[in-house]
Amino acid sequence: MKVFETNRLIGRWLTTDDAEFILELLNEPSWIEFIGDKGVRTLEDARNYILRGPVDMYNRLGFGLYLTELKEEGTPIGICGLIKRDDLEDVDIGFAFLPRFWAKGYAYESASATMAYGKDVLGLTRIVGITSPNNHSSAKLLEKLGLQFERMVKFPHDSQELKLFAIET
Repeated sequence: MKVFETNRLIGRWLTTDDAEFILELLNEPSWIEFIGDKGVRTLEDARNYILRGPVDMYNRLGFGLYLTELKEEGTPIGICGLIKRDDLEDVDIGFAFLPRFWAKGYAYESASATMAYGKDVLGLTRIVGITSPNNHSSAKLLEKLGLQFERMVKFPHDSQELKLFAIET
């Protein structure tokens, strides 16, 4: 299901057909450093990640992480979407892109469309974003989207504190 469309991008629900892309993305050094090692090592692991993560969230809440692809070629370049974590009161925006697609404005373009979808379609009145303290690029993007640093948070399953940014939509 298509969720957003911009001049250059389409955001749509992930399916198990996207397993090869997810396997590549989740094993990028930047993903492992800033998001964490999810233990996805095979196509079967990737299919399970998609089913137990995004697809489960679509079924329960109607939103989740979306595959972001180039509109013209249909090439998957990253994921961007809205996540409801058990440890956070608010819905947060998440994004990750393959490094070869960094610094081209795709993250901002897809995140802006995702934020608009959250506000206009889902009726969210507040959206947060979390980053590791040393993920300066993601923090900069959250600020460009209008989110402001609010506080440090620590989840029970995490060893490090994370920066929490927020915006009232």
